[in-house]
Amino acid sequence: MQWTVPGTILQLPREEAGQVPERLRSMFLAGGIALSQVAAITGLESYTVQNWVKRGFLAPPEKKRYSLRQLCRILNINMLKSILPMEDICKLLGYVNGRLNDESDDTIDDSVLYFMFVELAAQIRTYKDPQEQKQALSKVLSQYQEPIPGARERVEKVLQIMLTAWLAARLRQEAETQMNQIKGEMCYE
Repeated sequence: MQWTVPGTILQLPREEAGQVPERLRSMFLAGGIALSQVAAITGLESYTVQNWVKRGFLAPPEKKRYSLRQLCRILNINMLKSILPMEDICKLLGYVNGRLNDESDDTIDDSVLYFMFVELAAQIRTYKDPQEQKQALSKVLSQYQEPIPGARERVEKVLQIMLTAWLAARLRQEAETQMNQIKGEMCYE
């Protein structure tokens, strides 16, 4: 069964979700990637990404090249933007990483946060099982080493909110699909 990698337009079997970090990292072997490549991965318009940089949602690219860390910040934002207001997304990411346009104060690298989320999302099979979500979150966090006291708790809270928003977006999309299916059957008098 094909699965859309969160925040991207990339499709792969859910069983291959564990390969997402290496697939994305391999794109950066020669250094950063161009804005056109970011747009191709995310499905976003280039001007949207440029606007996010101007608004301080992520650090500016160096020599017009985006790092893996920046791409993952963009993927996190892209994944959340259909459910949460941009102001809340910035607060959420700032909760673990301080100023969004300054990577020097981050308590977790955006790529680590994103890859943890992808692993978490790949494990969730149903919307309604909080125990499944709790176990998956615990498993994802088991290897996390907090750089400062309290970081793990913050990362856990952020991942839980990200998961809830992602599941809500999936439910919303499912409802829209179902609605579109019955629109042809509706009669208006």
